[in-house]
Amino acid sequence: MTDETPPQQELRIATFRGSAAGLTWSALVLIAVSGATGYFLTNLPDPFEDWMLLLAAVVVVGGLVVVPWWRWASRQYVLTTRRVIVTRGLVIRHRRELLHTAGYGTELSRGPLQRLAGTGTLRLSSGETMIELKNIRTPKLVGEALADQVEIGQILAHRAAQQQAADPYLDH
Repeated sequence: MTDETPPQQELRIATFRGSAAGLTWSALVLIAVSGATGYFLTNLPDPFEDWMLLLAAVVVVGGLVVVPWWRWASRQYVLTTRRVIVTRGLVIRHRRELLHTAGYGTELSRGPLQRLAGTGTLRLSSGETMIELKNIRTPKLVGEALADQVEIGQILAHRAAQQQAADPYLDH
C-alpha cells in the first residue's frame, strides 16, 4: 500500500461578470426612446414619416442599448481551484487561462467612480501572460481568493515534486 495522495479534483469557486452598473444609462435610453417613439408615432410634423422615427429608434437602441449589453454579456470570469478562466464573445468565443501553480502577480486599479460603486479592475500577470478582470465587484475579496489559490497550488505542486523526488519511479 502506497502513501500516494490522489490528484486534486478541479472545483469551481466562482463564476462572475463585470458589474452591470454601466448598463444603467442603457436602460434609461431604452425607456426614453420607447416613450418618445410611442408619443411621436402618428404625431410627426409634415415632412417626417413614421418609418423614419422607427428607423431612428432602432439605430439609437441598437447603438446605445444592445451594443453595451452585448459587450457586458460577452465577458465571463471563472475561478477554479486550479486556474482563472476568462471567456469573451457570445458567438465566437475566445478563452484565456492562467494556472495558479504558475504563480502570478495581481494589481488592483480603481478609479473614483469604481470606488463609489465598489468595483475595480484586477490585472493578473505571469511572465508574458496578462489577464484583466475588468470592472468586477469586490475586487479585494477576489484578489484575496486568487492569492489563496496560488498559495495552495504552489504548496500542492511542491508536495508533488517532493514525492516525485523521493520515488522517481512512482507514476503520478
